[in-house]
Amino acid sequence: MKYIATIGDKSYEIEINEGGEILADGKRLPAEFQAIAEQAVYSLLLGNRSFEAHISPGQEGLDVLLRGQLYEVSVEDERQRLLRKAAGGDVAQTGEYKLKAPMPGLVVDVPVQEGDEVIKGQNLVILESMKMQNELKSPRDGVVGRIRVKSGDSVKQNSVMLTLF
Repeated sequence: MKYIATIGDKSYEIEINEGGEILADGKRLPAEFQAIAEQAVYSLLLGNRSFEAHISPGQEGLDVLLRGQLYEVSVEDERQRLLRKAAGGDVAQTGEYKLKAPMPGLVVDVPVQEGDEVIKGQNLVILESMKMQNELKSPRDGVVGRIRVKSGDSVKQNSVMLTLF
């Protein structure tokens, strides 16, 4: 699967292949990536180089501490990027907004309730897909309207999970 990692204003295309290999911006590299002792610390063997990184959730994506430097990284797969572009990228600041599942998955949590006031960036739904948990955040300030899913529900791609006013 292809991913787009954005750091600042620079984006990198990364494809994870079977057999311990990645394709990073068209360059093939042998790679091995694993968590260290169930912590937020990861070991990455890339080519003949070894890296250790502390990775934690950030406000807009992931915070990656690597070699003493903190990077704010936004990661999306090619499906998410296509959906975002198809939706026009920007969300109207008024009117009804429908939060749709960007991919098929299992609803892990809905940390909001109907009538809750939310702010931009607040978690609305946590969706598990391909063994990864995706925090679906509010694209704007608003009030939660109808919630159509609950924990444990399976959803199809593009199904409406909740509305925001």
